[in-house]
Amino acid sequence: MPLSSEPSSLTLYHRLMSAVMLSPEDRARRVKVLLFDVDGVLTNGEITIIPNGAPNTELKGVEVKSFSAHDGLGISLARLAGLKIGFVTKRNSQVVAIRARDLKIDHVYQGQAHKMEAIAKILVAEGCTLDELAYVGDDIIDLPVMRRVGFAIATANARPQVKAAAHYTTPMSGGFGAGRDAIDFILNARGILDEMIERYLDAENPESQRADIGVGNM
Repeated sequence: MPLSSEPSSLTLYHRLMSAVMLSPEDRARRVKVLLFDVDGVLTNGEITIIPNGAPNTELKGVEVKSFSAHDGLGISLARLAGLKIGFVTKRNSQVVAIRARDLKIDHVYQGQAHKMEAIAKILVAEGCTLDELAYVGDDIIDLPVMRRVGFAIATANARPQVKAAAHYTTPMSGGFGAGRDAIDFILNARGILDEMIERYLDAENPESQRADIGVGNM
């Protein structure tokens, strides 16, 4: 009788247990694409809206967000290490579009109420698997993604449910270096953080210049 090509229940069990028992470092070493929520992850979650319309006219406003320069430089290190970077956020914001442009972000998806739709497109574009994705989130809208990616990261300011779903929680809060914490952890797990720092600091290294986000855009 020919052997079945389908894995046995015991094999599936061992695969499942192996996945469950992976350390955060093991998961980080598999990452090829690092994705971020924006509000509360790359910012502190506050949204300041300054009215700019005249009385009795259509309500308008200028949206203000603050980002961390530490995160910006970290993205240069991640790019130098060969990681692809993406933003996946529910809100539509011109501020985020500007930040993404300045940081040369590979994948930018705004207006994503159901973020797995964007994740599916990124998987196709990069030719990778969910196991090779890391995602940094802070609120419950991030849970569907965090429950499926290979490396789920919560910020220090994340909701309890998000921290419970995470494989790693950053020491810093969103907007205060949480993104850099995530990047440093991944590069450290791969044993290349110090190497990437030195390559970034090498003014003669053309790779460093290509990976850099540019003067004034940290």
